[in-house]
Amino acid sequence: MTYLKDLREYMDALDKLGDLRVIDREVDPHLEVGAVIRRVYETKAPAPLFNNLKGSEPGYRLFGAPGGLSSAPGQPLARIALSIGLDADADARKIVETLAEARTRKPIEPVLVETGPVKQNILLGDDASLDRFPTPLLHDGDGGPYVNTWGTIVARTPDGKFTNWSIARIMMIDEKTMTGLVLPGQHINHVWQQWVDIGQPMPFALVQGGPPVLPIVSGMPLATGVEEGGYIGGLLGEPIELVQCETVDLQVPATAEIVIEGHLSIERTAVEGPMGEFAGYVPSHTTMCPVYSIEAITHRDDPIWPTCVEGEPVDEFHTVTGLAAAAEGLAALRAAGLPVTTAWMPFDAATHLLVVSVAPDWRKQLPGVSTGELTQRIHDVIYAQRFTVTVPRLVVLDDDVDTSNVAELMWALATRVHPTKRRILQTAPILPLLACYTLEERHAASAEHVTYDALFPAIDEGREPRASFRYNYPAEIQERVIAHWND
Repeated sequence: MTYLKDLREYMDALDKLGDLRVIDREVDPHLEVGAVIRRVYETKAPAPLFNNLKGSEPGYRLFGAPGGLSSAPGQPLARIALSIGLDADADARKIVETLAEARTRKPIEPVLVETGPVKQNILLGDDASLDRFPTPLLHDGDGGPYVNTWGTIVARTPDGKFTNWSIARIMMIDEKTMTGLVLPGQHINHVWQQWVDIGQPMPFALVQGGPPVLPIVSGMPLATGVEEGGYIGGLLGEPIELVQCETVDLQVPATAEIVIEGHLSIERTAVEGPMGEFAGYVPSHTTMCPVYSIEAITHRDDPIWPTCVEGEPVDEFHTVTGLAAAAEGLAALRAAGLPVTTAWMPFDAATHLLVVSVAPDWRKQLPGVSTGELTQRIHDVIYAQRFTVTVPRLVVLDDDVDTSNVAELMWALATRVHPTKRRILQTAPILPLLACYTLEERHAASAEHVTYDALFPAIDEGREPRASFRYNYPAEIQERVIAHWND
């Protein structure tokens, strides 16, 4: 594996693939930046680097679509693959397998170093202001400019026993304050609540443009008690280097582009949102959230601020959250001893669907177990995971389907999922941003989830073979046809 240690190494790697586009003309952070990045996603164009942002100090740059689908031919997941140390041509199954397998490795804890590039500029007091940075209004209808869409929030429990690195959206209030989602079920809420309980504001550090693996892992729904820093070390085979913050007792990646330090209030006094979100809509509701007060900013020379613009698939929420949730689900199913081969959260379904693939010989591994029984076991494991607040639908399929192939998956779902039978219904917590539920269900943050048993019956129960080139014809016929195809 190749560990890209900072955002600039990552951007150089994209440039070599032809997947980076430098924009030197003046671009307005008010909607125009967001419009460019949205069109990048929707046309699978190279990731844009904005060098000339209206209203920003010279040298302050913005990098868009850092985890979107790549424009490199035959390498659609290159941005994610490179971020986690794989080759650019790694496919969906390889990425999910790599992330899941890393959960079984011994963590390699971060190491503290004396200094790093993020300390090239240290702004304290009144100088620590967002006004000098390009904070964009991303969607028409957003509640304000968004400071954080791809950065990592570092927080630690008051007793110092657990440090969490996570991603949550953060909106600018003014040059010295911000507000953002702190939702039940998230680890940042778990940490914040402990500070609330002792009546003290929570120290935080917001990291922009760290090692490219950082936002990928920060978006993973790791189990309670698992720290992202150690997981990253185990994934990459070496520790990530951290430096001490200036004003709070937290440590951040030494190669980060920008770090914002301060405290998060114990009261929910600020109106946050709305914001265009992963379901593909701009919701109308707002939320009362705590306030981030800024006390220090450190940054590299000519800093680069990475930004994503959520909306209709496919953007970073779908790639990162989809891959990470699939990997976490796969790891949990394997830990339970179930005969599964992979899991996949289709990007085009806006993470509203998880598909689990079952090994061809599962009946030999579980003699006497019916398809319904196996589906129930898979359901029980998956819906014990934290990430299922974003998964209203789970489908269990045989592994003859390439679930990362949208056309093949759509065919399988249409022909193997019974319209009304072979399903499990369960009421469970949901993320209120899920678009498929009623307003009442979203306000209650609870609704029904469904799991479909779409497994083939046994051969002696009427299983029908697939009528396709790959499955219907003898190998020698396939080879002959391919050998003469250009004729």
